[in-house]
Amino acid sequence: MSTESAPSRDATRRLCILVPVFNEAPVLRLLMPRLDAALATIDAAVSVLFIDDGSTDATPHELAAIANNDARVSVLRLTRNFGKEAAMTAGLDHADADAVVILDADLQDPPEVIREFWARFEQGADVVYGVRISRAGESWLKRFTAATFYRLIDRLSDTPIPRDTGDFRLLSRRAVDALKQVRERHRFMKGLFGWVGFTQVPVHYHREPRAAGTSKFNFWKLWNFALEGITSFSTVPLRIATWIGLLTALVAFLYGTVVIAKTLMHGEPVRGYPSLMSVVLFLGGVQLVALGIIGEYLGRMYEETKRRPLYLIGDSIRVTPVSRSN
Repeated sequence: MSTESAPSRDATRRLCILVPVFNEAPVLRLLMPRLDAALATIDAAVSVLFIDDGSTDATPHELAAIANNDARVSVLRLTRNFGKEAAMTAGLDHADADAVVILDADLQDPPEVIREFWARFEQGADVVYGVRISRAGESWLKRFTAATFYRLIDRLSDTPIPRDTGDFRLLSRRAVDALKQVRERHRFMKGLFGWVGFTQVPVHYHREPRAAGTSKFNFWKLWNFALEGITSFSTVPLRIATWIGLLTALVAFLYGTVVIAKTLMHGEPVRGYPSLMSVVLFLGGVQLVALGIIGEYLGRMYEETKRRPLYLIGDSIRVTPVSRSN
């Protein structure tokens, strides 16, 4: 659907483009011209809020230059790298607009799709999320693991988490205000976006290759990210550990019954060391797996009890402070 078919808009509406960045200096100069062209036809007061998540390259210098040349641009710099989830949270806390679009700086998510987001927002949607039809420039392994993860968490979680979606989406003011009430420390934003509810609609698009620079997510970070998502929005792993324990206990009981019956009927010389060790090692492995799963949940509970801030702000350009605890 094109923006021309959307109903008449209120020109006083404000749209904030929220861009979390970490060591993205090579791509920033490519981002703004394309973003300007994409937003030119949107009848709203547009602002851009960059969240610098503790970059150590030339990103702070580039952001300062962009802000000095464009009064619509504001910059919020965190004291260190707190992670993308915390950076997005900081941006949502400080974004003052009727709608907020979360956009990565690498241009893999085309800014032109924002026009479609805005059209759906004007038709009444509170959350408009992008669904990736294709993922150009990514290895088959990353595409496979991503598809597997989204389908797995969709089955494990009671919260609706759309498949093949990222952080690229539009949020209405009331959706943003709802997210600001959720202050848990271990944050899986894709799950939180679905958890708040409201009217949510998809927009399908083709994801492009990264315009410049390199991805900051290696396999280990992606694994931890997947673990974060599963443990944040599902207790199924705990249930699985329980069922494995019960099944193992049943098998052990049946095996013990067979051994006792065999001994009573035929006698049993001192043998069985290999089978005994196999059973012991199997039961020990199951117990360690179960303890590991429980430990993941306990570790997250421990982190929550510390009540540390989600992020700390270093400095800012044209950002109005918010009077709330983060």
